[in-house]
Amino acid sequence: MSAGPELRRLARSVGLMAEWEDAHGHRHAVSQETLQTVLDALGYPAANEANCRESLARLRQAQRSVPPPLFTAEPGQVLRIPGLAPGRYRLAAEDGTEVEGETSSAAGGARITVPSLPGYYEFEAGDRRLTLAVAPAHGYRVEDACGDDKAWGLAVQLYALKRSGDGGVGDYTALRDFAAGAAGLGADAIAISPVHAQFSADPSRFSPYAPSSRLWLDVRHSDGDALMPQAPPFPPELAAEWARLEAMELVDWPAVARARLARARQLHQHFTQTANEALRDAFEAFRTLGGNSLRNHARFEALHAAQIAEDASRWHWRDWPAPLRDPDGAEVAAFAEAHPGEIGFHEFLQFMADRGLGMAQAAAKEGGSRIGLIADLAIGVDGGGSDAWARQTEFLSGVEIGAPPDIYNTRGQGWGITTYSPHGLVANGFAAFREMLGAAFRNAGGVRLDHVLGLRRLWLVPAGASPKDGCYLRYPMEDMLRLVALESHRHKAIAIGEDLGTVPEGFRPLLQQHGIAGMRVMWFEQSGRGFKDPLRWTREAVSMTSTHDLPTVAGWWAGRDIEWREKLGGGPANQRDARAGERARLWASLRQSGVARGPAPPPEQGARVADAAAAQIGRARCNLALLPLEDAVAAVEQPNLPGTVDEHPNWRRRIDPPVGLMFSDPAIEQRLRGLARARRAP
Repeated sequence: MSAGPELRRLARSVGLMAEWEDAHGHRHAVSQETLQTVLDALGYPAANEANCRESLARLRQAQRSVPPPLFTAEPGQVLRIPGLAPGRYRLAAEDGTEVEGETSSAAGGARITVPSLPGYYEFEAGDRRLTLAVAPAHGYRVEDACGDDKAWGLAVQLYALKRSGDGGVGDYTALRDFAAGAAGLGADAIAISPVHAQFSADPSRFSPYAPSSRLWLDVRHSDGDALMPQAPPFPPELAAEWARLEAMELVDWPAVARARLARARQLHQHFTQTANEALRDAFEAFRTLGGNSLRNHARFEALHAAQIAEDASRWHWRDWPAPLRDPDGAEVAAFAEAHPGEIGFHEFLQFMADRGLGMAQAAAKEGGSRIGLIADLAIGVDGGGSDAWARQTEFLSGVEIGAPPDIYNTRGQGWGITTYSPHGLVANGFAAFREMLGAAFRNAGGVRLDHVLGLRRLWLVPAGASPKDGCYLRYPMEDMLRLVALESHRHKAIAIGEDLGTVPEGFRPLLQQHGIAGMRVMWFEQSGRGFKDPLRWTREAVSMTSTHDLPTVAGWWAGRDIEWREKLGGGPANQRDARAGERARLWASLRQSGVARGPAPPPEQGARVADAAAAQIGRARCNLALLPLEDAVAAVEQPNLPGTVDEHPNWRRRIDPPVGLMFSDPAIEQRLRGLARARRAP
């Protein structure tokens, strides 16, 4: 049933799009039922016309009566502040300097001239207080870090790294050694998989793109022994389990989590009993810096464990007893007071993780990397996690985010995660978004924003509905782009936006304008005539052979991705014949670029193609080239196969050789030196 005028008016005012355009350019109308369900989830009942009018009136009244606590602006801009009476005002900069001035009158408010220097300013006029976020013309870019040089680096799934004594999963110590080794060969960047906090009480959870919190870190990657002076010996049973896990080809996440947490508890006890004054002071400084955010995350972790131990059906915090759903309530405070050791343990876990990640960034920079680590910022979080519990007014509920039907997923996608409400962001001065950006940039020289189109719009799927029965919700894109640019500028760290797939016209130039680099992946850089010349790829972007969701070069050349699709019962019947033609076109492109010679190798010789592909992205016009570690070692298997859960070992594959031997391996070293030479080529 099509939507009526009152429903469409309400939807438009809330930011819902009543129509959307697919990858083929065909327009689709969102059903009345979907709009009503999503509006109800957003807190605006729309079951009938009267409901729609009431919700619209309430929305407009709220917009008039509650002015936003933060405004974004450009340097020197004349900004109109609604509802502000003309008169004297005071602006306080972050460094403590203050300026005073006189507003000028404007329709419905007053005007001020924005300061010329980027930064956050506290604005005060009469009884009105607000924050002014003055964004630079653009964020910190690759050329700001590396000058005119064409930089290169590696992209790595952190869990995949191996080192002696790692207990079955890549950790921050392995990352430190990897970063130092890559820097020694001239790498300026090391992009890593997401290291967002997961659920310590549920070891079965390990998807890096469905975390509990994007503000805190995945403690399963911590190597407390590297941080703790005179760490106690392993108990015999734990030592045996550690060795067993380390010998496995795949990461056994539940067992790894249990073993790592058991060791962490031993180290925490050792810390409380024997830590020296310097380490204790560092921990207290970390707790002070973490503030309420760290306190809430530690409380959530302890509460989550207690609740599911009592009743497994209470996995989601919305199923907890009502008093415990309020992070600022008296019962949560009483729980924390009764369990100080458990709260302190989870704070200690974050302390270890933060120090480990910080040491990896320091190793990269000390080794000569001009950017260092590039963190991966997931598009959302699990609605049952720490972030959604602690900031309930800023997160969506009753819906999941995903993607509409397209040529790859004809039924659409539901990702089982949630994210910020645009209305909650505005009403709270973008506090959660700003805090998340600050956390991402804290121990990194750059951040990759997953599904960066989410700064403009997100596909919402009502709880329990099919992904095709969703609709788009608009976000305050200009404000969010300015805040990304400002945080990038403040941290002197680059921002990369994952802009793959169908992107609205004009969006990529807008990212470039704000200094956010796009991604140009070799598999997608094709036209009707074959693979594009890398010298024609976008300069303000990152060139890559592949991504974690796509085949590796050697795997694609061998047809391993086709084998997986056939095994799972998907893909066209003639895909093997089509691949033969695609291989010929890729090899022709590699030869034309001068990175390959002679006839195309047979499918089983993918390593030769990986050599050429590494040099191909090196030849690209892009300011930064990132080679996935899978292609640096010519691996056949890819990290993740979208659309699968248990059918494929997603996020579990480990990579040989170990970090200590990786950069002295002749084949790998040759491949990376070929990439570096291609970057220097005229």
